[in-house]
Amino acid sequence: MTHSHGNLLGEPPATLLPASPEAEREVADGVPAAEVAAHHPTYSAAWAALAEEAIEGGRVIEAYAYARTGYHRGLDALRRNGWKGYGPVPWAHEPNRGFLRCVTVLARAAEAIGETAEQERCTQLLRDCDPTLAP
Repeated sequence: MTHSHGNLLGEPPATLLPASPEAEREVADGVPAAEVAAHHPTYSAAWAALAEEAIEGGRVIEAYAYARTGYHRGLDALRRNGWKGYGPVPWAHEPNRGFLRCVTVLARAAEAIGETAEQERCTQLLRDCDPTLAP
């Protein structure tokens, strides 16, 4: 008799954040990211867009601040949805991407200002959330 037990260590199931239809509608309608963030401050994708624009424009400290805000808002959302600080947060699930984008920019901005420990923590978090995201 053969038994299949799967992962005996009990890795938690993937955390899948809920969609944010109102915020997503504003983005689709071309509302600027700063306005979307003001209307929906818990929507990490708006903070990610602001962070990405800032880092691409060479405004590293702005990028760091926007990314950190979106990161913390994302952590709050993940915890509300059952995440215990570890386990998969897959990029393939669209509503997770705002948080993961914020972590990515936070890592880049931390590296740019020489905050190596923060850059390493963010990179490890990305690996832990979805191994396809960080080398």
